[in-house]
Amino acid sequence: MPTDHDIIYAMKKNPEKGFNMLTAAYMEPVYWHIRRLVVAHDDAQDVLQETFVRIFRAFDQYKPELSLKSWIFRIATNESLRFLDQRQRKKTLSLDEASEDIFNLKADEYVDYNDVMAIKLQQAVHALPLKQQLAFNLRYFDDLSYEEIAEITDSEAANVKANYHIAKEKIVQYIKNHD
Repeated sequence: MPTDHDIIYAMKKNPEKGFNMLTAAYMEPVYWHIRRLVVAHDDAQDVLQETFVRIFRAFDQYKPELSLKSWIFRIATNESLRFLDQRQRKKTLSLDEASEDIFNLKADEYVDYNDVMAIKLQQAVHALPLKQQLAFNLRYFDDLSYEEIAEITDSEAANVKANYHIAKEKIVQYIKNHD
């Protein structure tokens, strides 16, 4: 597996080869990050494609003071939020309807609908305010540091940590209340 340094070097010397390395290293984790935000596989695929197009087009603007991973996840997060904003403008759902949508998605091979606890966890996460949702997803699922999450969300590490811990408490409470 190439390092971020290898990918950055390759992108500068041979963008096509570097981009292939970048997608090989980041396609799956970025997909799952997006998927947790937008829920549906088809939507996640669309956002993923747009994310990597933007990464390729904007790579000359990448600044090494940000980690490559943080920069990529920031673009993926922004694309996901843009998608969610556009979807919300088209159709406004209440939180209950949004949670029900998680149950009503067409079956696909990426979701185990028999895992009731996983479904409840996703419902609980989607009931959170956006900053808490992002902090929880990036920390719990993607195992990023508070500093990396702060870079991605353009926040302070202390705020991210607070949002994460509040999110955990709300999720536990949500699951207890929905047994």
